[in-house]
Amino acid sequence: MKTKVAIIGSGNIGTDLMIKILRLSESLEMSVMVGIDPASDGLARAKRMGVAICASGVDGLLEMEEWKDIKIVFDATSAKAHIYNWDKIKPFTDKKMIDLTPAAVGPYLVPPVNFTEHSDVPNVNMVTCGGQATIPIVAAVNRIAKVHYGEIVASIASKSAGPGTRANIDEFTETTSLAIEKVGGAEKGKAIIVLNPAEPPLVMRDTVFTLSEDGDREAIRASIKDMVAEVQKYVPGYELHQEVQFDDIPASDPVFIEGLGLRHGLKTSVLLKVEGAGHYLPAYAGNLDIMTSAARATAERIINQ
Repeated sequence: MKTKVAIIGSGNIGTDLMIKILRLSESLEMSVMVGIDPASDGLARAKRMGVAICASGVDGLLEMEEWKDIKIVFDATSAKAHIYNWDKIKPFTDKKMIDLTPAAVGPYLVPPVNFTEHSDVPNVNMVTCGGQATIPIVAAVNRIAKVHYGEIVASIASKSAGPGTRANIDEFTETTSLAIEKVGGAEKGKAIIVLNPAEPPLVMRDTVFTLSEDGDREAIRASIKDMVAEVQKYVPGYELHQEVQFDDIPASDPVFIEGLGLRHGLKTSVLLKVEGAGHYLPAYAGNLDIMTSAARATAERIINQ
């Protein structure tokens, strides 16, 4: 029997997640799509696809007959809205929440990196699109050579950044930077997001730089490729854009890292491309695809563990 789930947020991310669950999941069943705009395309699509809808937010969801059977709630709203939503749902101890906003009320979770540490937590946070794409790479380097500094640059098509993304730019950089440290294992993390206005829109590109202790380069390269293969299990469009690059930072010419001071070691540069599956939005919206795919993978692991 499939596990019933609800999605709060009928925008781009929530709608794409709904379609992924309906089309791909063998263990999750869409029960209710929740929004606050009765005229939203997400609610209209849910209704056409046979999913119960609610246009009065989390408060309306709690009053629905379907609520008692729902076990997992995805929040695809905003950082601010998540605080309110979680306060309402927290008393229901038989429910789990998967947070796709940058609110980070619960611990950060990146499925191939730290799922086992947080599999029983009632509220887990999916970091950000940039975090889901890049933190696995930082962690892959860190398991071979201790990472002092991890920096990521996430470049996404401007057209794939909806109002929710734009309203949470500050939270994006703060949340991703912290997760590079807490999940990726870096002593210091930094995140940058670029909204690329190019036409036609370009697919998501991510650049990851790490400065680590010196280590076996072939082992680091193999660790990265293994991690890419793990992510590809739930995001088929995730791939290395070119071969991993290495540079020595000698002790005689160290670099200054704010908060850490002078550091030397091995610089590893990784270029990624994330192409979406095109379930709801165009393939260039890989930033949304990796978030919804990671959330679906997390829910499936929770119920199948």
